[in-house]
Amino acid sequence: MRDVYDVIWAPVITEKATRAQDEKNVYTFICDPRANKAQIHEAVEAAWDVVVEEVRTARYVGKARRSLMGRFNRTRKVGRRPSFKKAMVRLAEGDHIEFYELG
Repeated sequence: MRDVYDVIWAPVITEKATRAQDEKNVYTFICDPRANKAQIHEAVEAAWDVVVEEVRTARYVGKARRSLMGRFNRTRKVGRRPSFKKAMVRLAEGDHIEFYELG
């Protein structure tokens, strides 16, 4: 297995993800697009010492982005947003991950 933090890049902290954590015990992460479900499963269990029941993944393709450099500037710069993979991980009953530890 690769390093844990090569597979899992960052947690997703949004209103929808926080609601899923509270109600369904589902945690959301941004992962390496080349990682599969088994690697994500092992990485989460190794990093936080929890039991993973289910892993769901979704791929997001980077979209084209236009930016105008000034109001009357005729030159447009075209770029892309990065592609990424999002993983929704359901933990066993009683397990939780503390992203922000207080104290």
